Amino acid sequence: MPLDYTIIGQRLKKARKAKKMTQEELAEKLDVSIAFLSRIERGNSQVNLKRLVQICEILEVSPGEILNGVSSKSSQYLDSEFASLLKDCSSEQQKLIYDIAKVVARKED
Repeated sequence: MPLDYTIIGQRLKKARKAKKMTQEELAEKLDVSIAFLSRIERGNSQVNLKRLVQICEILEVSPGEILNGVSSKSSQYLDSEFASLLKDCSSEQQKLIYDIAKVVARKED
C-alpha cells in the first residue's frame, strides 16, 4: 500500500501543534526552510525516512504513530494489523496463533 503523504503531513502537523511548536521553530531545529516544512505538512513533498525519524525525535512521537496513526501506547495498538493477519488464516492457523499468543502473554483460559 503506497504511503499517503497528505495524511502523514496532517499527523506531523498535529504532533507539532501538540508540542506547541511553530513551523518556524521546527524548521529551525531541522535546518530546513519553513516553506519545505509547510509542503511536508500539506503532503506536497515526500519526506524520507531519515528526515521523518528526525522530525519524530524532535516532536517526541514514534514514526509508527505518524505512518499508521496508532500509538504503541494505545490500547488498540496493532488491532487492525492482527485482524488483517487473522482474516487470511485458516481456523487451524488462527488457533495456533492464539495458542502462541497465550504463551507469550502467559495467560490461561
